[in-house]
Amino acid sequence: MPAKFFLYKYEEGDVVTFRKPHPCGSFEWSVMTVGGEVKCKCVKCGRIVVFKRDTIEKSTKSVSRHKDDPSDKKE
Repeated sequence: MPAKFFLYKYEEGDVVTFRKPHPCGSFEWSVMTVGGEVKCKCVKCGRIVVFKRDTIEKSTKSVSRHKDDPSDKKE
């Protein structure tokens, strides 16, 4: 049985660009949590959606790393 591998290494705070737009018109989503499922927040409208890992792998166009995003800092 072949082993399952992941094409992208998602991390919290990354911005993922999808191939198809969200109904609000944005292609970009911010990653909130990572695991077997990936919880993302739409950058434009703020909608939060939980994607299965294989679904998000197929839909991803690119991943940009944003480690020091000032909007995500907890004070």
